[in-house]
Amino acid sequence: MKNKFFPALAVLVGTTIGAGFLGIPYVVSKAGFPIGFAYLVLVFAFMLLIKFYLGEVVLRTKGNHQLSGYAQIYLGKTGKYLMFFAMIFGIYSALIAYLIGEGQSLSYVFFGNLNYSLYFSLVFWIVMTVFTYIGLRALKRYELAAMIIVFSILALILVFFFGKINISNLGYVHIRNMFAPFGVILFSFLAFSAMPEVRRVLSGQEKLMKKTIFFGVFIPLLVYSLFSIIIVGVFGKNVPEISTLVLGRGFSILGVVTMFTAFFALSIAIRDMFRFDFKLGRFRGWLLCSFTPLILFLVIYFFKLVSFIQILSIAGVISGGLTGILTLLMNIRAKQLGKRNPEYSVGINWGIILVMSAVFILAVVLEFLF
Repeated sequence: MKNKFFPALAVLVGTTIGAGFLGIPYVVSKAGFPIGFAYLVLVFAFMLLIKFYLGEVVLRTKGNHQLSGYAQIYLGKTGKYLMFFAMIFGIYSALIAYLIGEGQSLSYVFFGNLNYSLYFSLVFWIVMTVFTYIGLRALKRYELAAMIIVFSILALILVFFFGKINISNLGYVHIRNMFAPFGVILFSFLAFSAMPEVRRVLSGQEKLMKKTIFFGVFIPLLVYSLFSIIIVGVFGKNVPEISTLVLGRGFSILGVVTMFTAFFALSIAIRDMFRFDFKLGRFRGWLLCSFTPLILFLVIYFFKLVSFIQILSIAGVISGGLTGILTLLMNIRAKQLGKRNPEYSVGINWGIILVMSAVFILAVVLEFLF
């Protein structure tokens, strides 16, 4: 039997490393690398545990569902609609950010400026609507190849720029901006909606779920840390919101590839939520997952409502915080009501659960205060 670990890992990593990845060096440069790296490690630890909890929920449940479906099973209709809001808010925010970022990246790659960003955003949207309609088979086919491309480009960036790092750029700290990185970094680790897709890819080899989750969270930590060291170390405080733009036209293709894979995976996740959890049918689910973010993107673009970084940060704390808390509650109920024996189980630690819930709530408060 063909080992499904790497295709499943590609889905999780490809969904995780997206627009947030491009925004991390910007917020790290605002607070200083020591603060930014501390956030990276803290959020990694939190998200690893929460995804272990969510993976157990998925494995304890029979049938195909998205997160709102699991929430309905274990938390009732109130849980379903809270999770629906968290998913809709988080994924639509991400898709809007990808349309902004992809348009700017492609315009810069082809023309060396951002003047054609809107046109490239629209072309990118058209291409992605076609891929989204094709579905999971296309996802499995391209995610692994895209992940290989991403790591190849990262390796080249490391080779070209490592010798140009100025250590002093990695040592400064701005206490006034100490809360700036949290929302964007939290957003960059989310990818909760990829978990049901990971299980479907692993079908028949669910024993690999825990291993997939660990490496699916650890690899982004490694990538984010190295990328931040390079960008902040070389360019210091002169980092744009979409950080790959500072590397030049050739290396900006990294942003194009990462946002392509993440947009694809999230579009399929929200399409499947409408399809499996709300029984809307494949075509209607596809329409909602494709056209809603386009309309919202155009409104935000023409009225200049929020920036790329603001979208990531707000989506990170609201969607990430709410989904994290609901996941903790679902896991408790799934241990009691689940109808399938899971391939692994994570013990309940109420102290950790309370601390994590408090952190998520605090993050929402701080986002709106600062």
